[in-house]
Amino acid sequence: MWTSITFANPGWLWLLLSVPALLVWEIFRTRIEAGMRFSAVAIGDQIPRSVWVRLRWVTPVLRMAALTFAILALARPQERNVVRELFAEGVDVMMVLDTSTSMRAQDFEPNRFEAAREVGADFIRGRVSDRIGLVVFAAKAYTQAPLTLDYDFLTEMLGEVEVGVIEDGTAIGTALAMATNRLKDTEAVSKVVILLTDGQNNRGEVDPVTAAEVAAALGVRVYPVGVGAYGEAPFVIDHPFAGQQRRMMRVEIDEDMLRAVAEKTGGRYFRATDKQALREIYAEIGELEKTKIEERSYTDYEERYAIFLWPAFGFLLLEVLLSNTRLRRLP
Repeated sequence: MWTSITFANPGWLWLLLSVPALLVWEIFRTRIEAGMRFSAVAIGDQIPRSVWVRLRWVTPVLRMAALTFAILALARPQERNVVRELFAEGVDVMMVLDTSTSMRAQDFEPNRFEAAREVGADFIRGRVSDRIGLVVFAAKAYTQAPLTLDYDFLTEMLGEVEVGVIEDGTAIGTALAMATNRLKDTEAVSKVVILLTDGQNNRGEVDPVTAAEVAAALGVRVYPVGVGAYGEAPFVIDHPFAGQQRRMMRVEIDEDMLRAVAEKTGGRYFRATDKQALREIYAEIGELEKTKIEERSYTDYEERYAIFLWPAFGFLLLEVLLSNTRLRRLP
């Protein structure tokens, strides 16, 4: 809520320009006009001036002050109280992140998984009034965080995700089904799954296209993101004797399947070949699924002319009182 002072009849304020001229004229007239006529004034020049004589300029000043406040009152000052309410129709978003060992591929800086986690955290921090949850998967899928508005908690949970903790594999259909299940009972206007993977569905009991059909029936849109360069990419392999080794391997993303998932749910498929492209994809999805914010304003006006009208009466009364008593002029 914020408050301001406005005038209902601001045209009256133009009269304020005449007040200084009137004041100068009144003081000048008071100085040149005699209060009482004498045949000779030489003797009067010898009489010392009293304080009240020196204050004869007070009455025109009081009169002009009364006029000023009267003009301000006629302009009808009002105190305007504005109350603004924001109504947000949030989006429920389930982020689904592939944590299979292929996400260690170094065609992204520093690798696919770290890039996906960093960009995902930026996406979370950029949302407003949206509930976001997180599902991670490899051979199996798990809910890392349910739908929440606590973005600090969510980014913390995202930071705890690691590659290799879950049995290796790529259960895309199972992960999509789990994310859809998290969204099925929500009352959000828009329900969205952002599915990020770099491989093909090779594990799990649910086919990705079947899971997409269920999502479509529940009003859930899926935005699959294929992560990986075209051709070959440097992969980090866990060798049983030599430890981790870096090898060039072919990138195999089932883009046809991911496009079919997107098409069935009314979403859209994206391909990210580097970290910047992934960041731009998340930004584009954010624009496609933007939160609708409605603003309503309520304005209340309170008349405040009395704060100027009463001083006007007071100055006028004081001017009349002084001009008929101590500062009275004869005749």
